[in-house]
Amino acid sequence: MANQTQFRQWGRKVIDIEKAALEHLYQFVDSDAFGQACELIMQCTGKVIVMGMGKSGHIGNKISATFASTGTPAFFVHPGEASHGDLGALAKNDIILAISNSGESSEILTLMPVIQRMGVPVIAITGKPESNMAKLAKLHLCIEVPEEACPLGLAPTSSTTVTLVMGDALAVALLQAKGFTRDDFALSHPGGSLGRKLLLKVNEVMHQGKDLPLVKQDICITEALYEISNKGLGMTAVVDDNNVLVGIFTDGDLRQVIDAEVNLRTTPISQVMTKNCVTSPANILAAQALQIMDEKNINGLIVVNNAHQPIGALNMLDMVKAGVI
Repeated sequence: MANQTQFRQWGRKVIDIEKAALEHLYQFVDSDAFGQACELIMQCTGKVIVMGMGKSGHIGNKISATFASTGTPAFFVHPGEASHGDLGALAKNDIILAISNSGESSEILTLMPVIQRMGVPVIAITGKPESNMAKLAKLHLCIEVPEEACPLGLAPTSSTTVTLVMGDALAVALLQAKGFTRDDFALSHPGGSLGRKLLLKVNEVMHQGKDLPLVKQDICITEALYEISNKGLGMTAVVDDNNVLVGIFTDGDLRQVIDAEVNLRTTPISQVMTKNCVTSPANILAAQALQIMDEKNINGLIVVNNAHQPIGALNMLDMVKAGVI
């Protein structure tokens, strides 16, 4: 029976072997073929069609998803299904990215005559430069590895790792060449937490209109507490007669007032409010507003317009509900 020490040793050995495989990959990324592949994909007016069988197919699925999310239109087509109709998705202005460690995937090689007849360029990613796929392709990217991490040399391990990294290298190089931005990235991720962080703005999160806690500066503390309680944000904006923000009163301020034994019914809110409070414009990202709160160690923000008049309010709970946190 293996013990925990052996398990750790075997695990470390896998990492060492795959790390060496990645070091070996440098020479293939630092090659003319890699630069030419990037240029070819940059010039493509269609889509990058990624193909691969077995483990190469699983890696190909991820590579196509990375391309698509970073500004290079792409999708995966299973080579076996392609022979039975799915090759109809291929257009003359597309590019094929064919993945096979051996370079002898029969399912892909079967498609090559049709692909060549259509004049669609193929970029082959294989571990064998002398393979049939490498020879038939317009460009070949080598993913040869010194050894697999599998002690039997059978299970794809190091080879799938370097294939994935080669795909990432292509996608990120293209991303930078295209000037792809965080906003561009967010547009392809609108449904996830990442999209919410990159797209959601303060004016989409804040409480406004009748839900905005707001009091005049000459009312007493007790009246301000009614407003705080009714609006449920743990704070209220305080304004002058021109509706300009002059301060904020929060639950934290209330604790200090109680400790100081201030008369809640007779003391104007203007005497105990926090003046020159931190505010936010409405058009910044909610994530930026969250950063402001973190930096200032506060739980809420008043949102103001250009005239410094309150138009909204938000707190940490709003950020949680919106998925920004």
